[in-house]
This record gives sequence, C-alpha cells and structure tokens, in this order.
Amino acid sequence: MISEGLFKELNSQTNYEFASAHLYLAMQAYCEAQDLPGFSNFFKVQVEEEKFHAMRFFNYINQMNGRVIITSINEPQNEFGSMLELFKETLKHEQEITQRIYNLMNIATEEREHATISFLKWFIDEQVEEETTVTNVIKRLERIGDDPAALYMLDQELAQRTFTPPTTV
Repeated sequence: MISEGLFKELNSQTNYEFASAHLYLAMQAYCEAQDLPGFSNFFKVQVEEEKFHAMRFFNYINQMNGRVIITSINEPQNEFGSMLELFKETLKHEQEITQRIYNLMNIATEEREHATISFLKWFIDEQVEEETTVTNVIKRLERIGDDPAALYMLDQELAQRTFTPPTTV
C-alpha cells in the first residue's frame, strides 16, 4: 500500500510535469517569436510529452486509490539569449526532472512499494532519452555557432519531430 508520504511526492511530480509543459510552452512561444518554426515544433512536442507524463502520474495515483491535488503553476522563464542558451536551460530542467524521478524511486524502494517501482522504471528510461535528445541538440548548436544557414538546416530538421504516445506503458 502506498504511504501518504509517497502519494504526496507523486502528487508533487504530477504538478511538476504540468509545470514542465508550461515552461516548454513558453519556450515554444520564444522560438515562434524568433521565426524558427522547427525549434518551435521541438518544444510543441515537449509540451505534449510533459502533459502525457503528468497524466500518467495522475492516472497512477487514482489507480492506486490516492487523491490527486492540483496546485498552481509559477510563471516560467520567457526570454533567452540564443537557441543554445534555450537548450542549455532545457537540459538543466530535464536533469532536475531526472533527479525528482530518482528521488521518487528511492522512496518507493525504501518503502518496498513494488508497483510504484515498476511504474517509475518507465520514467527513468524516458529521462535517459530526454537528456540524450537535448544534449545532442546542444552539441549541434555549439558546432553551428553563428552560421545562419546551419541554424536554418537544424530548424528544418526539428520541424519533422512528432509526438506519438507510447502504446505500451
């Protein structure tokens, strides 16, 4: 049975995932203002992924007979100096999410809450993928430097990214 403390942390993560979608929506808006529709699309996909993650937590809490509590969302960062700065902030945010998932896993492990351990394994794998994707974009942006043609090519590539919800979770 899930403890009240673990339910509280799962609720906190649910809200954090919604806040992450809010942050990525602000990043999408920034990219739109920079006339970079491919970068905007990258963050549009991130918004959808974070909402999907939030709802996975939401549904899990309900499935385990817990009570979801929705809290307010703080204003996200809206201004960035460059695409490179934007993606470095994105990586920092993803690393924070990873640490939060690890903390949940630590609590679930300490409490021997096997259903929650199983549930969280998917998120650990997902975070490896998220951090790798963002790191790869950062490396490319660092190589691009101030080359507008290369930035345009990357923008066109990022426009192809789509969100497909996993069928087995």
